[in-house]
Amino acid sequence: MAEDFAQLATEAQDGGMPLDLLPTLELLQAINAQDALVAAAVAARLSDIVAVVDAAAARLRRGGHLHYFGAGTSGRLGVLDASEIPPTFGVAATLVQGHMAGGAAALLEAVEGAEDSRPLGQAAVRDAGVGAHDVVVALSASGRTPYALGVLQEATRCGALTVALVCNSGSPMASAAHHCIAVITGAEILSGSTRLKAGTAQKLVLNMLSTALMTRLGRTYGDLMVGVQATNEKLRARALRIVMSISAESSQSAAAAALDAAAGDARVATLMLVHTLTANAARTRLDACAGSLRAALAQRNA
Repeated sequence: MAEDFAQLATEAQDGGMPLDLLPTLELLQAINAQDALVAAAVAARLSDIVAVVDAAAARLRRGGHLHYFGAGTSGRLGVLDASEIPPTFGVAATLVQGHMAGGAAALLEAVEGAEDSRPLGQAAVRDAGVGAHDVVVALSASGRTPYALGVLQEATRCGALTVALVCNSGSPMASAAHHCIAVITGAEILSGSTRLKAGTAQKLVLNMLSTALMTRLGRTYGDLMVGVQATNEKLRARALRIVMSISAESSQSAAAAALDAAAGDARVATLMLVHTLTANAARTRLDACAGSLRAALAQRNA
């Protein structure tokens, strides 16, 4: 087993740089230089990411859910991305879900051995209620984590669309998934510390997946996050600017009144102003358009 791990690019030694002997500025420059390589590694896999976004969007339009599963840094990144989706796009908390080997406790402290159990991965998929319309993304820098392999095996059995997000080529997870996004980040400047380049690469890909998916599902309008939940002063001010920008309403007080009547939903408030609708009528029209503001705005009043 140790010999197999030694062959992984993410476990290789990156030139044996004497980090502990470097002046602080040189140390930071070395880390930054390695970080600069990650975007290009992600760009090399854009065609694979496109395929995943398009296939996943089709599943979610049919009522499916997106599930992230991972261990350690990979698991935490999945949970992070999932937790940001409801407040950013105004969707149900169940639409995108993050699951981590070792459970919630592993978010703060390592749960030793959790990632080494294939049955735990299988059980996690069953516990999450994954079904045939769902999308499962298993994350692992090495591409061979037993927990993640168990996830892919069980998710495939359930009929879900499966995706492996890894940082090594030719991995067992690539063979176990319908789609593989293999971002080859190579050796880490701190040998084997895949929370560095590999973790950054996974975060960039997750940013792309979730943002592109929500855009394909009509949860954005231009470059505006029209589904943002106005839960604090900053976000309410943002929602107000969004409403005024799209509706071309010049009166801040009128836009604020619409936003209040819409319970903070910028899409509903915009429809109210543009088409002179009540909040209930605007919400009904939005629901009929699957939450897409652009589609709802295009409809004419009866």
